[in-house]
Amino acid sequence: MRRLAVGVETWPIAGRFVIARGAVTEITVVTIGIAEAGRIGRGECRPYARYGEAPETVIAEIEAQRAAIEAGLDRRELQSRMEPGAARNAIDCALWDLAAKQSGKRVWELAGLPAPRPVETAFTISVGTPSEMAAATRKASDRTLLKVKLAGHGDLERIEAVREAAPASRLIVDANEAWTAATYRDLAPRMSALGVALIEQPLPVDDDTALGMLPHPVPLCADESVHDRKGLEALARRYDAINIKLDKTGGLTEAIALARAARGLGLTIMVGCMVATSLAMAPALLLASEAAFVDLDGPLLLARDREPGLTYEGSLVMPPPPELWG
Repeated sequence: MRRLAVGVETWPIAGRFVIARGAVTEITVVTIGIAEAGRIGRGECRPYARYGEAPETVIAEIEAQRAAIEAGLDRRELQSRMEPGAARNAIDCALWDLAAKQSGKRVWELAGLPAPRPVETAFTISVGTPSEMAAATRKASDRTLLKVKLAGHGDLERIEAVREAAPASRLIVDANEAWTAATYRDLAPRMSALGVALIEQPLPVDDDTALGMLPHPVPLCADESVHDRKGLEALARRYDAINIKLDKTGGLTEAIALARAARGLGLTIMVGCMVATSLAMAPALLLASEAAFVDLDGPLLLARDREPGLTYEGSLVMPPPPELWG
């Protein structure tokens, strides 16, 4: 018989993590374990206020499924019982992990995915003054891919300072919905001139239809605008890429389906994350080998990570060990 365990953990960030919506110095994650016949499948999610989530609400959603989980709920039924989001992600990933441990196979074998390989991950530069961001960039200038958080007013000066501090790095800029259409029209060509490779979620979700009628001098990536496959065809008329995060899709099951559907529409794939520990990154790594951009630096932004965790060698992140997940 199955048993479900739910926990809450707080992890300190190394310094502060700052985006357009504010700053945090620690994160709270919800973890679950599903035990059956001496095996335990684990999952982790990061409740995110932008999507109306908090640790208490996510725990309540998980607890509402306790009886079904302990009675043998499978991943297919889970998709219809719960909406996409952090709670479903934790359950889905725990079920994948449990199946791997029970079968003696790795999750990618069960899912029919290629074996993960070391991949280059972006490293995030938080929003600050141009001088603050230049200083942070110089410390990370040996990293080949940087993701630069922006906030609206003063963004040109910020990205110019970052580019000067890291002239050889590829750059992704992420406005987190902080621009207007007028800001986009002004800054997009300038970002192109500065060698930016990707602009992530420049406009608010409710106002991003304008992107379908504006030029894309730099490819545009949807983040907050995309969760699962719902509305994907409409998004393909506004964006060139999508950022797949398991806390948005509600787990690896939907993330795999979303990636396939997006490729079918000609969209480029980015695999991203909320700031969380290696347990949350590990399932996403199964999609990373076939992604054009990978942003799984969550553990690098923490003061410490869980053990065992993922191995990072500079900007390369290694496949997850079975002791961690999958």
